[in-house]
Amino acid sequence: MGLALALRQGLGADVPIVVADPAFVNRPSGDPRASAIVAACRRLFEALGVWDAVAADAQPILEMVVTDSKLGDAVRPTFLTFGGEVDPGEPFAHMVENRRLIDALVTRAEAVGIQLCALAVSSYDSRPDGIKVTLSDGRDIDASLLVAADGARSKLRERAGIATHGWDYDQSGIVVTVGHERDHHGRAEEHFLPAGPFAILPLKGKKSSLVWTESRTEAARIVGLPKEEFETELETRFGLHLGELKALDSPRAFPLGYFVARSFVGERLALIGDAAHVIHPIAGQGLNMGIKDAAALAEVIVDAARLGIDPGQADVLERYQRWRRFDTVAMGVATNSLNMLFSNHSTLLRTVRDIGLGLVDRIPPLKSAFIRQAAGLSGDVPRLLRGEAL
Repeated sequence: MGLALALRQGLGADVPIVVADPAFVNRPSGDPRASAIVAACRRLFEALGVWDAVAADAQPILEMVVTDSKLGDAVRPTFLTFGGEVDPGEPFAHMVENRRLIDALVTRAEAVGIQLCALAVSSYDSRPDGIKVTLSDGRDIDASLLVAADGARSKLRERAGIATHGWDYDQSGIVVTVGHERDHHGRAEEHFLPAGPFAILPLKGKKSSLVWTESRTEAARIVGLPKEEFETELETRFGLHLGELKALDSPRAFPLGYFVARSFVGERLALIGDAAHVIHPIAGQGLNMGIKDAAALAEVIVDAARLGIDPGQADVLERYQRWRRFDTVAMGVATNSLNMLFSNHSTLLRTVRDIGLGLVDRIPPLKSAFIRQAAGLSGDVPRLLRGEAL
């Protein structure tokens, strides 16, 4: 949806833009999850006129704390802390409930004349001069370009014959929203435990979103527990520093893996988001990587259109691929390495990584560089991620 809004802004009202998604049947959104929106992506939503609709419900992350311990340790020493600002007055990330962001995007899309179809794309036929897209009700749409944003099991990617390479982790991510007695004061925590990271991410009010990594077998056992037993397991990992805990929704477990499409483009086809790449949630960058894809692709298309170039032709799409693929692979390697380094029971590795975290904590310029990287403000940043209109 962000891509459609960006294209409407850059191309004007005369260019038809259609978003086909069966999920439009379920409105308003009931998605119970929450996401960390980094500073660069928040700037994009501001530039597209969306952020004001969610700002009141967005919780800024004001501090990030990293610990490394075993599950039974009585004390979890802090090895690394980050202040929450990339620039004065600008937090490096906000936590936003998915349903609020989705509804704001849909409302904005309708307001600017984007056509929303609660249908899937059933097939398409690429030609040198365009692409014919067939929707699930049999309707045909003639277009210059088809963008596949249909998730990790993308049928459009499969139809194009684009393979993926990667692997499954023997891990699942448990997602649940938790209420607690005391205020979190905007503090996010990442506890590195032997089974994987346990992230506590602050939401508005006295509640937090958890992303909790366990082996797949253990995750299945935990989410299947009765509520009281689940909350006991939760308390063992969360601790009592925020007082009494209560699960506010049903926990769900998602299998974790890593893959990257061998090509981000096909004939008059571009892949974005999970259709192009899936990474480990250890750094909280999955959604933000997809938003960066949308910002880069929108800029490439708008630049081409202003020069009178067909935005669906191969050299235009290749510019998008060159821009995004290296960054995506680099982030995938980084998150995979972090997961291997921290998700284990090795005492030697624990000692080495704790020394490393402690050194980083004592080097302010290095910490600042990490914050800007996490906020999406390093490297060749698309205009929308700098807060500039197309």
